[in-house]
Amino acid sequence: MTALSNHVPDPRLMTAYAEHQEGPMHRLNPWTKIGLLGALVLAVTILEDLVPLVGLYGAVLVAYVGAGLPVRRLLGWFTLPTLFVVSIGGPLLIMEPGTPIGGILETPLGGLSVTWTGATLVVELAARSLTVVTFVLATAMTTRYADVATVLDRLFPSPIDQVALLTYRFTFVMLETLEDLVKAAQARGATLSTFWSNRGLYARMLGMTMLTAIERSERLVASMEARGYDGDIAMNSAIPRPSLLELAAVLAAYGLVAAYVLTSMGVLA
Repeated sequence: MTALSNHVPDPRLMTAYAEHQEGPMHRLNPWTKIGLLGALVLAVTILEDLVPLVGLYGAVLVAYVGAGLPVRRLLGWFTLPTLFVVSIGGPLLIMEPGTPIGGILETPLGGLSVTWTGATLVVELAARSLTVVTFVLATAMTTRYADVATVLDRLFPSPIDQVALLTYRFTFVMLETLEDLVKAAQARGATLSTFWSNRGLYARMLGMTMLTAIERSERLVASMEARGYDGDIAMNSAIPRPSLLELAAVLAAYGLVAAYVLTSMGVLA
């Protein structure tokens, strides 16, 4: 999707990094990454102070960079989660009571000001969101498709696993179709720099993409059924068990989360 937008993760680029690059995270067992992701989600949900949240994000970012993944791309991909943070955290800047930052703006509804408490909450929300997003992207870009498919097959019940596998594979067809439409529109002199002024063109392109996707999906189903597809894509590959060191790292991650909870409750004071 590089030709469409630098702000949306490109699954083709992510797959290329997963299949052809090599780094510390590439060598981690996929089950270890899933375990660390669970611990990470628990951590960002439970942590209440800004310093540990920022420190946790810093650790994830170091792991991302250490894996040899593209930092410049990551900054562009942060656009969508940043919009989420701004849409939710923006009102907190002025609605949260506390010490004002700068002056107070007088309005008919009363004085409005950005407070230190509101700014802290926004930074905490950003750290929580970007931590998980960064780790998920790093996991996707360091795990080969065969391992991803095996994990999906083991974790999700049928038919959810089949839907996930087929959706991933069909995403590439959708991207190619949409890029062909964008190139055709640009070759005819269309400018796509401003979304609102070209909203009609975008709507037609999206509609054509959906119609083409439906037609291709019908042909895909017919060809798969002709080859004996019965609703189950069997995964014959197997992922070995994580090493003792990786198991210890996962257990230590959950142990740290549990220790933080017990300490905040006063049990380990």
